[in-house]
Amino acid sequence: MYYIDPHVHMVSRVTDDYERMARMNCVAVSEPAFWAGFDRGSVDGFRDYFEHLTGFEPKRASWSGIQHYTWLCINAKEAENVELAREVISIIPEYLNRPGVLGIGEIGLNKNTMNESTIFREHLDLAAKTNELVLIHTPHLQDKYKGTRMIVDMLQERNDISAERVCIDHVEEHTVRLAKDGGFWCGMTLYPTTKCTPARAADIIERYGDDRIMVNSAGDWGPSNPLAVPDFIQEMRRRGHSEEKIKKVVYENPLEFFRQCSRFEFTPPE
Repeated sequence: MYYIDPHVHMVSRVTDDYERMARMNCVAVSEPAFWAGFDRGSVDGFRDYFEHLTGFEPKRASWSGIQHYTWLCINAKEAENVELAREVISIIPEYLNRPGVLGIGEIGLNKNTMNESTIFREHLDLAAKTNELVLIHTPHLQDKYKGTRMIVDMLQERNDISAERVCIDHVEEHTVRLAKDGGFWCGMTLYPTTKCTPARAADIIERYGDDRIMVNSAGDWGPSNPLAVPDFIQEMRRRGHSEEKIKKVVYENPLEFFRQCSRFEFTPPE
């Protein structure tokens, strides 16, 4: 079965991971901007990063026959530096019209602070002004419900960003309803030790349905598995779910969300 990984940080992965994903029938990846493992000290560091995401990384993916798309932002972990964050936001429009750029993301909250909320809102201002899709990071572990509630409240304060153009990622059992009831798309991240396991993600699909929901590996610098989506496919098959239902979650839903972006050009596999 062909699948799309709608959230994976391939700059942190080796080229062999692209090869492994391709052998498992991954046909496309979506890579949000994120933390580099350290706080960058200047806007020029982000310029270089955006050049990498929009220039080299699509080329590296293509060596394995995978289509690469990206999102641009300054992540929540670095949003405490409001001055730098505003400089980064100011340069994002220079890159938005490059091929494969899907929108603004992954923005959101890390520790649910005032500065993070300020920069989240300013990213939303840019997304509204430029009519971009939005991909949202929700906090980890004990801060997740509070942060997700704050994010939903900030989104619902405004009427210039439609809910169907927003994906709230890293949802779990206690936050998925917040996203779905608000009319947003949502993503489940399959991590080995935190967030969702394939079994928990399958439980969520069985309880909340397969509309406006997708799964991803969010493969990054830490413990993570770039083949987590195939693991989810196998879990769904083990439970007896139809191929049509599985395909909707891992292939058709990401396509439906991404196709709202006018720059999204996708070549279906033969």
